[in-house]
Amino acid sequence: MKNRRRIYEGKAKILYEGPEPGTLIQFFKDDATAFNKKKHEIVDGKGVLNNRISEHIFNHLNRMGIPTHFIRRLNMREQLIKEVEIIPLEVV
Repeated sequence: MKNRRRIYEGKAKILYEGPEPGTLIQFFKDDATAFNKKKHEIVDGKGVLNNRISEHIFNHLNRMGIPTHFIRRLNMREQLIKEVEIIPLEVV
């Protein structure tokens, strides 16, 4: 990973300071957890797949006129996103 300032790390993603004010780089990890982090595995390619699914969903929402934090996919594992206030919601 390049020398970037890490802002946050969660179960599935890492957020880094973006190239411009108000932006972040979102990195998708291969980590998979279950049972409140009691089980942990690395699933090769999970981050790549999650990045593509996320890109697809947010592009669809944007086309429908629903604003999102998504700007664009940077590479197989990273997206450029807007820095926003997070709504604490988890879908299981």
